[in-house]
Amino acid sequence: MTSTDTPSTDTPENLDSPAPAAAPDRAPVMLALHQTALGGPEVLRLTELPRPAPGPGEILVAVHAAGLNPTDFKHRALSIFLPPPPLTLGWDVSGTVVETGFGVTLFQPGDEVFGMLPYPYGAGSHAEYVTGPTRAFAVKPAGIDHVQAAALPLAALTAWQALVDTADLRAGQRVLIHAAAGGVGHLAVQLAKERGAHVTGTASAPKHDFLRELGADACLDHRSEDFTDTEERYDVVLDALGGETATRSVSVLRPGGVLVSLLPGAQDTRAAAEQAQVRAVTLLVEHDQAGMRAIAELVDRGRLRAHVSGTFPLAEGARAHVQGETGRTTGKLVITVR
Repeated sequence: MTSTDTPSTDTPENLDSPAPAAAPDRAPVMLALHQTALGGPEVLRLTELPRPAPGPGEILVAVHAAGLNPTDFKHRALSIFLPPPPLTLGWDVSGTVVETGFGVTLFQPGDEVFGMLPYPYGAGSHAEYVTGPTRAFAVKPAGIDHVQAAALPLAALTAWQALVDTADLRAGQRVLIHAAAGGVGHLAVQLAKERGAHVTGTASAPKHDFLRELGADACLDHRSEDFTDTEERYDVVLDALGGETATRSVSVLRPGGVLVSLLPGAQDTRAAAEQAQVRAVTLLVEHDQAGMRAIAELVDRGRLRAHVSGTFPLAEGARAHVQGETGRTTGKLVITVR
């Protein structure tokens, strides 16, 4: 799906929501993609809410674009980390600083920033304005627009914290990336290549050309190939699928290797890892200004770029959730606000 595509007309009619006029910059209210109950995309409504004010150490950002991630779909439907609704989702954000709270020295009004709000309790970027701690943000790279910038934070930080901070991936090592064409996966491929690793990615066959363009050295079709049916042994496996995939991934690691899962594995994953003498961990992404600055530097150097397969205006955020939950998105979806 491209940024000019219209989502399928077979989307439930109750997803339609009239779009009130946008609130002016200094108005005490704003529009947000809000929900008052858990459920499907139909629970999302464009709602007028009070505009937040930055507290000490916080900035108020006028949101230009906000990334959409699988965790948004899960938290919309289920009580996982967040308290029950009412709530506004969204952790990725790119925009312009409007106001700074007491003690803020790093940014001033007018600065263009991007970042990830503290996960999981800092959600709220699917709105016209959002506040967050200063150190959740970095200066937006000048060479990309807000849509590109908004697609990066959560997924890129996840890949960075998995491959660099946790696995300490080094040149010459071999890494297997599951769901390599997805939001985290396609950025992880690029980061791993930047680190000098040999990269194998799993994805459906039609996405293999995309992975090779990103730099993948080898591709496996998860529909027709068994990734364990190989003599290949990896130093690192990045698993975005969890469950049995995590457990089975242990068998393709060399002794001393690292399995980083983004979802819980099966109950026997840790036992299998101990027996194979490998490390198996589950990663929960954290907001991280140092990581954001490293990502921005890679973007500035042309070494990292998010693939945006579709954009949706804030008023059509529910349709973005419908599209995302198909599980067929290559790269990222982004909600545009300004």
